[in-house]
Formats: sequence, C-alpha cells, structure tokens
Amino acid sequence: MTKTLLVSALENGTVIDHIPCDRTNDVITLLKLNQLTSTVMIGYNLESKKMGKKSIIKIANKFFNDAELNQLAVIAPDVSLSIIRNYEVTEKKRVELPEELRDIVKCANPKCITNNEPMHTIFHIIDKHSRVMRCHYCEKEQRIEDAKLK
Repeated sequence: MTKTLLVSALENGTVIDHIPCDRTNDVITLLKLNQLTSTVMIGYNLESKKMGKKSIIKIANKFFNDAELNQLAVIAPDVSLSIIRNYEVTEKKRVELPEELRDIVKCANPKCITNNEPMHTIFHIIDKHSRVMRCHYCEKEQRIEDAKLK
C-alpha cells in the first residue's frame, strides 16, 4: 500500500499543526486568514496519534511574526509551527503566551469600559502556568480558557 499526501506540499509558507478541531475557526479568525489572497489549505478531522483528531492549516507565501503567532497561545497553546522554504522545513516553533494581549479577547466584566465604549482591550498575563489574565481597565481576572474572542 502506498502513502499519498492528503494536501499538496507547500513550497514556501507556514504550516500550523496540532490544532484542536474545535478551535480551527478561531485560528482562522485570529490570524485573519480569510483576508489573505494567498492559498490557504485547511485539513480538518485528520487522524493524530497524539490528539486523536486534529486540524492543520497550510498558508502559502505567508510568514507570521512572533507576536502574531504567539496570539495562538490563547486559543491553541499546543500548536506546532513549521516554516517552509523551497519545500523544506527550515524552522520549527512553538507558541508562547505573550505578557500582554491586545484586542484578542473580551473582558468578562459587563461593566468594564471596553464592553461599553468603542475601545481596545488590553489584558496582562499574571500567571502563565495557570493561564490567568487581568483586564488593564477594570482589573477583573479570568482564565484564558474562559475568555471569548473579540
């Protein structure tokens, strides 16, 4: 039996692997992949020894900076990233939760100014291990897993 690729090889670009299936749309939204003009290939419900089922996204001719990629730690902390150049993996990365989150998630406090005025949200990560953040404006603390994307 011969093995075949389900998705064609990428000449240049970024591969985001080990995405939990229920977070695939959040990754697309967060990285604004629907606004790109380059090819974006999405594999959904793929077999994974590590996760059971996973998603993978291949983005042709797009290289994200660390700040963009580290946003993924909010919704998919265990993704792996591969940078592809001339069909070869030239770099592998893991996402890391940044010290501050800007305009990524909403504040859970309905009385927070960010929920009542058109303004940016800012959260400070106060505990990376337990994934707790604090709103810059109202100081409400919440777990990152409980946050809703903006």
